[in-house]
Order: sequence, then structure tokens, then C-alpha cells
Amino acid sequence: MQTILGAGGVIGNELAKSLMIYTDQIRLVSRNPKAINKNDELFAADLLDPKAVQAALKGSNIAYLTAGLPYSSKIWQEKWPILMRNVIDACKANETRLVFFSNVYALGKVEGWMSEESPMNPCSKKGEVRAKIEQMLLDEVQNGNIQAIIARAADFYGPDANLGFVDFMVFQNLAKGKTPQILVNANTKHSYTFTPDAARATAALGNTTDAYNQIWNLPTDPDALSGKDFAELVAQAFGAKFKYTLVPKWMTRILGLFIPEMGEAVEMLYQNQYDYLFDSSKYVRHFKHPATTYREGIQETVAHLQQQK
Repeated sequence: MQTILGAGGVIGNELAKSLMIYTDQIRLVSRNPKAINKNDELFAADLLDPKAVQAALKGSNIAYLTAGLPYSSKIWQEKWPILMRNVIDACKANETRLVFFSNVYALGKVEGWMSEESPMNPCSKKGEVRAKIEQMLLDEVQNGNIQAIIARAADFYGPDANLGFVDFMVFQNLAKGKTPQILVNANTKHSYTFTPDAARATAALGNTTDAYNQIWNLPTDPDALSGKDFAELVAQAFGAKFKYTLVPKWMTRILGLFIPEMGEAVEMLYQNQYDYLFDSSKYVRHFKHPATTYREGIQETVAHLQQQK
């Protein structure tokens, strides 16, 4: 039995498909879980309820924590430590191995490439929360209380990846015949993880015994593009003439007065202001599975959007 905690999002859905390579016993846990595969077991639970998490993991060999919380520093500070503690305790009680699907917020602004060896040095409120909960898990691993993996992704894009800024500012705008928008700086390079790659790799890590008790960066095309070059590839895939609008930091602050998500993004704009380079060579060397190229991933994402029309 392999259980996805926080099923229903783009990663959880893709992960449910990917796990079918390894098992047909998959349990999907969320407030309102919906089946992805024919034989999925559905378990309704609130991950902030410790008893519910304990019950959700009963009989599970491996758990994947892919949950997301509303994009709010206040909510993250209040709820993420509770959620992580509940999951850790339930994994320990049920002798369940844990794969935590995470991001790079805990690393803060990194000069050069972000690797598994990059120290946690958050420079945002959300980054401080991510560092706190990752350290909670690492401490349990260090003390021999749990077998776990932290699987980190860069910002992501892909079919149905509709929570990322690159989705609604670039992909969705072009899908509607509008001009794509780029945050802060069109010329800095920015790595993006393709969501099907992230899910396949997370499933592979969870089912590889010697991958545990480590941090892994999920496979991401090493040929990082500037925001302008990425948006131009998306425009080409749509067959649209390329032009773009730059959204400067001051405008993001103003938009944040009306759009809460934009206001919450202001503290993270260092990721767009400076190069954001993600090194997944450790995974590629170990599993011999290179990442999907940006051109291929963008074409697949655009094709999916066009099919939805």
C-alpha cells in the first residue's frame, strides 16, 4: 500500500498515475479525494487532525506528502508545523516511510546552482516555514526515528499546473490570445520542473530503498532559459507572434492590494530578480532518467491546453 497525503493537486494526480508502475494498491487522502486510477482507495481526512492522519496511514508502506496550503505566510506559519508533526508521528506509529514533496524556498537566494548540498538560508517568511518543517523531518531521520526523503522541485509547469505564476501569466494569457507577462526581469535565467517528470521521479524515489534518508532534486532541464526565452517558446507552440509585458516589482505590490496571491508573491520576487538555477544532476546520474526539455514540455503543455478548449 502506498498513500498520497494531499491528493488532488497536479503533483498528487500525476503521482497517482506514476505509482501504478510499482503497485496497484494506492490510497488517496484529502478532504474530498477523487479516484485517478480504477482501483484507487479513497480516504477522506483533514491532515491537521492527528487521529485522522494516523488512520489514513494504517497499513501503508510508503507515504507521499504532496499537500499544499493556501499561499499565505500567516497560514503557513500556523498550519505547516502542525501538519508536518502529524505526518511524522503517523509515519512513526505505522512504520511508514515518507517522501516529502518540497520546493526550494528554504534555500533562499543562492548564488549559482541550487543543489542538494546548498544550505538552508531562507530570506522570506515562507522560506523560514519550509526550512523549519524540513529540519523537523531531517532531525527525525538523523535520530533514526523515520526513513524519509525530501524531494525538491523548482517552480513547475506542465498540464494542469495552474497554481504557478508562469501558468497564468504566460500559458493562460497566450491561450486567451493575450500578451504574456514576465515578473521583474525578463533576462534572468529561471529553472522550471515539468510536472510529469516531478511525479515520475517522486514515485521512483519512493520505491528505491537506497534513496532514503537523503535530499533529492527532481529532474529539471539544465538548460535554464531567461523569462523572455521561455515565454517565446510558449508563443511559438501556440503559433502566436511574440511580444511580452514586464511586470516590475512596484506593480506587483500594487496588484497585491487587489489580488492576495500577488501580494504574497512580493517576498519571493528575488527568485525572478536574480538567476534561479536548479541542479538535478544527482538524480539523473543515479536513475539515468534525464529531464524533459523545455521545448518538449512546453509543446506538451500547450497541446493539453488546446485540447481543453
